[in-house]
Amino acid sequence: MKKYITTEELYSLFINCNQKISTDTRKVEHGSIFFALKGDNFNANTFAQSAIDGGCRYAIVDDENISNGTTILLVNNVLAVLQDLAKYHRKQLKFPIIGITGSNGKTTNKELIHAVLSKKYKTYATKGNLNNHIGVPLTLLSLTTFHEMAIVEMGANHQGEIAMLSELSDPDYGVITNIGKAHLEGFGGEEGVKKGKSELYKHLKFKNGTIFINENDTVLKELSEGLSKIYYGDKPECDVFGAMVSNSEFVEFKWNTKGQSLDTQPLVKTHMFGHYNFVNVLCAVCIGNYFGVGEEAINEALEQYVPEMNRSQIKKTDSNTVILDAYNANPSSMDLAIKNFAEQPLKNKVLILGDMFELGDYSEKEHEQIIKQLLETNLDEVYLVGKEFGLFQTKVSKFQFFETGQDLKLFLNNHPIFNATILIKGSRGMKLEQVVDCL
Repeated sequence: MKKYITTEELYSLFINCNQKISTDTRKVEHGSIFFALKGDNFNANTFAQSAIDGGCRYAIVDDENISNGTTILLVNNVLAVLQDLAKYHRKQLKFPIIGITGSNGKTTNKELIHAVLSKKYKTYATKGNLNNHIGVPLTLLSLTTFHEMAIVEMGANHQGEIAMLSELSDPDYGVITNIGKAHLEGFGGEEGVKKGKSELYKHLKFKNGTIFINENDTVLKELSEGLSKIYYGDKPECDVFGAMVSNSEFVEFKWNTKGQSLDTQPLVKTHMFGHYNFVNVLCAVCIGNYFGVGEEAINEALEQYVPEMNRSQIKKTDSNTVILDAYNANPSSMDLAIKNFAEQPLKNKVLILGDMFELGDYSEKEHEQIIKQLLETNLDEVYLVGKEFGLFQTKVSKFQFFETGQDLKLFLNNHPIFNATILIKGSRGMKLEQVVDCL
């Protein structure tokens, strides 16, 4: 019977390999440890030798027929061992970790906080969307003694996932951006979402950690009872408070600390579209202020930050201004986006919305609610894309319906739009970014 490598033995190899890890033989990093993870359509155990041939020093597998005991090492379960390794590594780290989750705005908040903290500290933040049961371990294993602070984003679509990710990353501080109608199918409704997302609070309460919390969010305040809190909001009694001071479509605001005045404070002009992003920038201000980042540095970081990756990203085309917010969508974020866009003092507004995914039995009702909301706005030029919105095509004549983004592209090629401001929002699977080149 072949010997299983222990977590401590593997950690020694991990350090000797300069903390380099690979999980994809197409992107092997020379001298790294390859973890043969399984997916729905593949078993990476079969690629272990290819990883070694490609430059990896070791490969971790859970098939004893592949293990050779020298470079291809056997474990009981590769994913579980990757998580155990990350948890072990986390215990060696002496700097603060901020955990962040929520129904909307996780990644935006993470990026804003990272921008602010990086003005003073060597800060690492979750790359891209590595926020799940594989991504969080990879994030933790990317942390080194070079870093002074880390921000770990945690995503979930089922109860228990945030608890597991919190146990792995063991954050000292936490942020729940909000709790809304996201992943209703997996969480089992709104109460399930509330229970799942608040698992971060439960972990921090057990650890005597501290949370940063929006003082205006009654749901979060109720869930945070008994926790050490740092408040941000629009009231002077908050630890950090602020106010929007412009009718611009971008977030322009002033901020100050508890009990102080906003009158003499400088105006911070961000590249963040949508007034709903005000609470996100204020969260970053609050965290930066708590960790001693100077006022000028905080403001500079927020003014320099430019959204990317289809998240409230502004694109100027030859014909139009496009606000691309097509990375993800759920009923809560869709509601805010529509309200904000309808209120903007812009001419020639066009709205392109795609289906919202992972709503299960709630899907038809939630898409119907969005259409009812649209009918109550001043938005006339609206394009709705997807089969879920399409259920209402025969009932609503005011808007135009398309089954796919490709169908919309064909229409736009024959009916071009000029001199408009266009908001595009939909779930990732709708791939609505593909229509931008027609605008």
